[in-house]
Amino acid sequence: MDFSVVIPARYESSRLNAKLLSDINSKPLIQHTYENALKSYANRVVIATDDERISKVCEGFGAEVCMTKKTHNSGTSRIAEALSKLNIADDHLIVNVQGDEPMISPLVINQVADSLISSKMEVSTLCEVVQSKEQYFDPNCVKVVFNKFGKALYFSRSPIPNFRNESDFDIDLCYKHVGIYAYKAKFVKSYIGMTNSSLEESEKLEQLTVLHEGFDIHVSLACAPTGYGVDTQKDLDVVRAALGK
Repeated sequence: MDFSVVIPARYESSRLNAKLLSDINSKPLIQHTYENALKSYANRVVIATDDERISKVCEGFGAEVCMTKKTHNSGTSRIAEALSKLNIADDHLIVNVQGDEPMISPLVINQVADSLISSKMEVSTLCEVVQSKEQYFDPNCVKVVFNKFGKALYFSRSPIPNFRNESDFDIDLCYKHVGIYAYKAKFVKSYIGMTNSSLEESEKLEQLTVLHEGFDIHVSLACAPTGYGVDTQKDLDVVRAALGK
């Protein structure tokens, strides 16, 4: 199966600015993400960025870089511009790996690509079981609920499902969304024509516009640990400790 990985890499971040250039074990964070993507079955890995500082660093460790506008409000929108510049065919499969996932396993990159084909849905993504009540209530941890066919019902920063009685809390029913997506290039290009839904605006989750527009998102339980994404300084400290600093 042929597919390409595109890593959207924005310099500015409201919670931890310039985080993609943060040092982890003598490498910038974005390099860890890129090198894990290279270990997947992808036949091409591209970093799509809006900033010359990121571009210079990435080219320094040998990555293919595509410069994009600073005006994008989502990773998928940035990828859409990159695909147009790179002349990617509409039927080519794309995996969107977030730049701030330095511990992402190449196994799950392959998995999400396989799931797109087998599910026949427009988008595929992954999840993991929530590990604690603290994580369940953390708005930085995006939760997802889905039906028995793996079709996503909703994504939220709020705790879902919300147990009516505290005594009914069952952590095995609580899933954390893993921010990796697979879709065909044609779908990505159509995404930029979608108007952001009120749900996306309220939760700041781009996948909610996809659901609002009536498209199906397939959710699978990740086949391997995905580690920690980096949104805050606390997350960065945890990843540095996990990767040996």
